[in-house]
Amino acid sequence: MEPAAPPNELVSAEGRNRKAVLCQRCGSRVLQPGTALFSRRQPIVCAEPSSFRMRPRSNPGHRSQRPRRCCSDHLFLPSMRKKPALADGGSPDGDLLQEHWLVDDMFTFENVGFTKDVGNVKFLVCADCEIGPIGWHCLDDKNSFYVALERVSHE
Repeated sequence: MEPAAPPNELVSAEGRNRKAVLCQRCGSRVLQPGTALFSRRQPIVCAEPSSFRMRPRSNPGHRSQRPRRCCSDHLFLPSMRKKPALADGGSPDGDLLQEHWLVDDMFTFENVGFTKDVGNVKFLVCADCEIGPIGWHCLDDKNSFYVALERVSHE
């Protein structure tokens, strides 16, 4: 079976975003047209059932959330919620997302925030309304920032 083609209405012939990338919640512009490359990361079946584990806040030696990455080709993104909604300490639900906009320089973004380090990952959030994560950045690769297509809108 061949991989599905990128969505033509969003991806140019050069593989870049045709439209501006916006926050789904507040409409803030995250990326200008033509500034990101389309990237599809194929899902890989992992031996570990969960890529994300919560650690108790009472232990100061541990971060409250630590992703367990079992492969380099995908990352579990928690469900999109405003920051206070994740403070209850429960296990987050989320998705393994395949289609992303790949940005090679953090200064390309118009309006994005970064979380504190969560293991070797920083999650990307809307800088205006703090909804997220809309994407991720692995600290091992300084020039790769991923914005999940399912987590943003386009205009």
